[in-house]
Amino acid sequence: MYQARPLNEVKAELFKGLAHPLRIRILELLAEQQERGVSELLEATRLEASHLSQHLRVLRSYGLVNSERRGSQVYYRLAHPSVARMLTEARTFLADVRAGS
Repeated sequence: MYQARPLNEVKAELFKGLAHPLRIRILELLAEQQERGVSELLEATRLEASHLSQHLRVLRSYGLVNSERRGSQVYYRLAHPSVARMLTEARTFLADVRAGS
């Protein structure tokens, strides 16, 4: 799907997946801890289950998170360590911009 498209288009699609504060928050929570169950994410985000599910579906569709069902619980983790690094780099960049450098 992505292989035939120019990289700049694929990157733009990735940033669309990141274009919501709650999705960024979910990724940050997963970066802090290797994996979290849906119940933990619900508690941490204070979202309704249906809203969290929609955001997680978007993150999965862009390849940012993976999920695994164990019994009645679903657990999520970042799909690749580079997602956490990308969040860290974005935080550093924004801190520099705010500081005026």
